[in-house]
Amino acid sequence: MTIAFRDETFRDDYTFRNSPHAIRRFPFPFHEDRYMYAVNIEPHALPGPKGSVVEFAFDVDEHYVSEMRDRELVLRQDPLRCQALPHMMAAQWDLLELIMTSFARDYPEHFSLERDGERWHWVNRPLGIDQRFVFGDALTLPYEPMEYVTRQAQGDWVIVDQRDGNLWMDAGMVTTQADWSLDFDIGMNFFEWHGPVPLAHELGVFERALKYLMQVRVGSPVRRLNWTMTINPLLDTAPERYPVWGPDRTTVTPDNVGHKAHLRVELQSFWRLPRSNALLFPIRCYLIKLEELVTVPKWARRLPRVLKSLPQELVDYKGLTRYRDTAVAWLSRYDDGAPTSPGGGPD
Repeated sequence: MTIAFRDETFRDDYTFRNSPHAIRRFPFPFHEDRYMYAVNIEPHALPGPKGSVVEFAFDVDEHYVSEMRDRELVLRQDPLRCQALPHMMAAQWDLLELIMTSFARDYPEHFSLERDGERWHWVNRPLGIDQRFVFGDALTLPYEPMEYVTRQAQGDWVIVDQRDGNLWMDAGMVTTQADWSLDFDIGMNFFEWHGPVPLAHELGVFERALKYLMQVRVGSPVRRLNWTMTINPLLDTAPERYPVWGPDRTTVTPDNVGHKAHLRVELQSFWRLPRSNALLFPIRCYLIKLEELVTVPKWARRLPRVLKSLPQELVDYKGLTRYRDTAVAWLSRYDDGAPTSPGGGPD
């Protein structure tokens, strides 16, 4: 399968857009016409449906090259978006092996990996990388293993250590996050980094999620979807750069909301790493502007119904307060009142 990579931007002139194929495979997160927190974790059974974002272990799509170029810009501005505590080196090598073997197996037209004992040869054709190194020897790579491989993998990558009956955020590459900070959260436990989330604590969501995640086994990954909305197709919505992207929320009007407002969905998966016993937490971000989303009739009906029914606490937490009503009014023009079928996929 050869992927046609797009040349586009996620900042400044914002030339990002989805092809018709990318729209159809977008991971629409709403299975019914309303939304409330749930653990909503399911097995990440592989291979998934052909052509879907969950067909393979990790999705590589038409935005790959441009997203990696955007990551490089973020790291140049703020190297602290990639951090690892000293005891996480074994987990870093776990992560490198998982990504490289998965990419080479699932996308052989674009990636290859040859292994001769500890001597490895990695080729990334889309990014023009040809690297020979010694597995386990960080000095044979231009960066530490986690940074090296996640400069070549879409989405954010967090590695959490499991100890003392909890999960601890002890390493990560985080440049496409929805308003949270690795630099602030690193070293925190599961409940501390989820502290700002409203309503879910009272519902016991995180207690159940933690209990489930601590039981994830090697070779049995799981996944879930999370969502918010973003004005303009900006990948880097870190709190450190709120002065850059926060004011965009005030620029939404009834005339431009279809073009500027984007549904932002995270495909989150969880993988037990074999050597370190750490838990890998990839967070892959997908963006779709409302103008693109309404080309799928089922989604055009469902999204305004979901947004209209959100509790105010979630509206505030997800940063939708200024433009939620404008988005609902625009979307409602595409809701013909017909019932929607169960599940998030297009009809």
